This record gives sequence, C-alpha cells and structure tokens, in this order.
Amino acid sequence: MLKTNLGSFFTVGIASSASVLIFLWPLIISQPSQSALAQGTFIALMPLLLAVLLVEFGSGKLGARQLAVLGLLIALNSVIRLLGAGVSGIETAFFLIILGAYVFGSGFGFILGAGSLLVSALLGAGVGPWLPFQMMAAGLVGIGAGALRRFTSTKPSSRLEIALLATYGVIASFAYGALMTMWNWPYLAGASSSVSYLLGAPLSENLARFFKYEIFTGGLLWDAGRAATTALVIAVTGKAILSTLRRASNKANFVK
Repeated sequence: MLKTNLGSFFTVGIASSASVLIFLWPLIISQPSQSALAQGTFIALMPLLLAVLLVEFGSGKLGARQLAVLGLLIALNSVIRLLGAGVSGIETAFFLIILGAYVFGSGFGFILGAGSLLVSALLGAGVGPWLPFQMMAAGLVGIGAGALRRFTSTKPSSRLEIALLATYGVIASFAYGALMTMWNWPYLAGASSSVSYLLGAPLSENLARFFKYEIFTGGLLWDAGRAATTALVIAVTGKAILSTLRRASNKANFVK
C-alpha cells in the first residue's frame, strides 16, 4: 500500500507540475504559436489523465464501483456547467469539483475537473484551442481541493469545514481565471502597450504588466463572478452534498 500511495502521489505531482508549467510559459520560454501550443498541450494531457487513472486504479483507489461514481459525477457536472458557463462570469461547475475532490482525493479531483470540462465542451460549452487549458486548470482545482483535506481536522460537514471549502472556492476561482488569462496574454495584449508581454523582461516586470492587463480587461471582475457563485453554492449546498458524497465513498469502498 505504501508503494502504491507513493506512486499515486508522484503521478499527481507530475500532473500538477506539468499543468502549472504549461500556463506559465510566458514567464519562462519564448513564444510558440497559439495553435501549436494548444495542440501540444492536448496531446500531452490525454496520457497524463490516463496515467493518473491507471495509478489510482492500480493502488486500489479506483475499482469498478469507484469508476462508476467518477463517471456519474463527470456527467452530472458537465450538465450543471451548461447552466452558467460563460454568463457574466457565473461558473456552476467548480463547486462539485471541489467537493468531490475533497471527499475522494486529488487524483480523483484531477480527473473529475478535467473530464467535466471536456464533456461539457462536447455537449455545447465550446470546443477550441482554449479547451485543453481549461481542462488542466480545472484539474488543478481538483488537485488542490483533494490536498486540502490532508491539512484539515474539522468536524465533517461542520460550519468551519464549509467555510474552509467556500474560501478555497474563492481562491481557486481567481487562480483558475489568472491561469486561463496567462496562457493567451502574449497574443491578446498586443506588442507595444504597458500591459503587453515583454519577451526577456524580468519576472517582476512581466507580472506587473500581467496584473495591469487583468485589471484593464476586466478579468478580475469576471473571476469575481466565478468566485462568488462557487462560494455561494458551496455555502448553501455543501453540507448536503458532502454527506451524499461520503455515503457514496463508503458504499464504493474508496481507500482513505
């Protein structure tokens, strides 16, 4: 069990590190073309998801019943996302990713987040060069929520636990928005303004330009809508959903 747990931890670590590096490319490498970057990311993402799934399955964390729970949550969340995706910053998908990952773990959360965004895009939310980045960013939200439970000792479904998850929802919503802006910022900000990406500039200068870009384009306001929606839904439904997911976890014999 120790070896399989280490394998799962290592695989999730690689998935999260690779995802972060893909988004932060403007700060560390020269500009590739947008389409080539998107295609390369999508190609890299699929084996990454498969690796997480296989490691989780091999460790005993995901068997037939566990996979059924995962598939059900992905399908449900994909439909839920269609109710609010792209409308004034309202985003209805993140609360279930956060709650599901918190109960079932980071590997589960990564697949739930990425899978939900993929299926919802195929159902109608939109397929384009942004999709692999959305999938990776949502996967990171799931990884973070799964890791959160390792550092909490609150009573299950207590007000403190719900407040903690709602707070994480706010942080994750802004982080998701920042990552999604970062990957295409060099292309959309132009080349000669105070908010443009400056190839070869010091990290501090590019970060300052990026923050200005977020303010001037209204990205922070859009992210605030996502954060408010996620926190509100967690606060209102979190207790009931956590109880349901924990019962499902017990019935499906998830490894703790």
